[in-house]
Amino acid sequence: MAVGVMALRPLLAAVLLLGPAVVARADEPTWTRRIIAPDTALKAAQAALAECRKRGWQAAVTVSDPSGLALVTLRDRFAGWHTLEAATGKARTAASWREATSTLAARLARPDAAERAIVNVPGVVMVGGGMPIEAAGQQVGAIGVSGAPGGDNDDICAKAGIEAVAADIAF
Repeated sequence: MAVGVMALRPLLAAVLLLGPAVVARADEPTWTRRIIAPDTALKAAQAALAECRKRGWQAAVTVSDPSGLALVTLRDRFAGWHTLEAATGKARTAASWREATSTLAARLARPDAAERAIVNVPGVVMVGGGMPIEAAGQQVGAIGVSGAPGGDNDDICAKAGIEAVAADIAF
């Protein structure tokens, strides 16, 4: 039974008006997610690397999508080979657990931490320098920095990267 185009007009109008206000439900077959664009990821990585350089630290930076897959990785010319894997691992870990790696590491350092076993998951890096990148309460990516002297200093560079793109990703 064919439905005429004219009969669908009220339904189409309702969908167009209410569509943006509809919130995804668990039983929906698809969902939409905002993800940091590669150019914006590059800008964040460059800003983080610049902050580390300004302080005299040779580092590597990875910016990932919300699932932890790297979009951009930069390494300063004198940063050690290990900083590449560590930066990528920090971004992946921050993306996966949706929190800063320094916060996660502090929580898991407690002897009574229920989730201590995650430190043994391949690719997880539990040192400061990894942070989720959020916009309007939604995670759009993550950043990982490695090479500064200590995780707290890696955090300084990661924050600089996030701050450099905060206005770009606001929605």
